[in-house]
Amino acid sequence: QPVAVAVLGHLEQLALVDFRDAEGVERLRKAIQFADQLHEVNTDGVEPMDSVLEDRCLYLREDDVTEGNCVNELLKNAREKVEEYFVAPPGNIPLPKLEERETFLQGS
Repeated sequence: QPVAVAVLGHLEQLALVDFRDAEGVERLRKAIQFADQLHEVNTDGVEPMDSVLEDRCLYLREDDVTEGNCVNELLKNAREKVEEYFVAPPGNIPLPKLEERETFLQGS
């Protein structure tokens, strides 16, 4: 099943992975095909799990804030930031323009 251009662009932005060549598109198709196997599992009547460690007692601790109010100081360490968030890893993959992706996908 072909991958829609809009979905491909969104995945590139989320994953910072370049899918512009045939190898990248094929890798993505194989990953989707692998994940599609989950649709074959019958989960009718199965309650969703809260944790994969449901057989263990998980101890919670108090979330006591002892320090803080140093956002600006911490953000000075960021190579790249968006608003008040670190961008990690730094986006080093130039994303193609929409027209370039459409041209490539037509040939695949």
